[in-house]
Amino acid sequence: MGRRKQFDETEAIDDAVDCFWSRGYQATSVRDLALCMGIGGASLYNAYGGKRGLFVKALARYADRSSRERIARLEAGGQPKQAIEAFFAEIIERSLKDRQHKGCLLVNSALDVAPHDAGIGKVVAGYLGEIRDFFRRNIVAAQKACQVPGDLDDAEVSRHLLGVLLGIRVLARTRPDRETLEAVARPALRLLDPPQAEARRSRKSASAPRLVFDTGSTSKSPTGRPRSR
Repeated sequence: MGRRKQFDETEAIDDAVDCFWSRGYQATSVRDLALCMGIGGASLYNAYGGKRGLFVKALARYADRSSRERIARLEAGGQPKQAIEAFFAEIIERSLKDRQHKGCLLVNSALDVAPHDAGIGKVVAGYLGEIRDFFRRNIVAAQKACQVPGDLDDAEVSRHLLGVLLGIRVLARTRPDRETLEAVARPALRLLDPPQAEARRSRKSASAPRLVFDTGSTSKSPTGRPRSR
């Protein structure tokens, strides 16, 4: 990419996000970033203090464009239970469309960068905590609206949902198929179902046809006579 005649910070940070996201923090050099952003190395150091400072800015920009945007949009609908379900549905759809298997920059950073840099680990944990808090707020709101069981532990379930979400993001990088990802999400989301829905599922399961296998030593022929196996 050619060097920009004028420094547009928003565009430059977006380019830095893409560079870190596709290469990973450790494999991205200052030269790589300068080329992707279309600025000189000196300008990068003057503006951000180096690669680490730029990475912190890139994480903030990524969070604004992804998790924070999604949270604000879904909560604006005023349907707390549906907001949680829609969050998972959108993450699964996004994972299925991720042809390069880049995953989530926040989750990637939690795995690859945070163990080696406590400061960045704290930053990443803060953004993931915002997602957990979104789950918790909407569980409480859904309880007040009688949409989910009132005896759910909102703190515990919100942490569980976050863990499931992170698992989906990691799994999608190696097995990005709908059946697998939805199967991971489904049991967690069932925790939000009211008792009536759970009872309906149990009755449906009980009334479903069952396969019966004959484990005896003989079977019958079409004429009804025993036949040796």
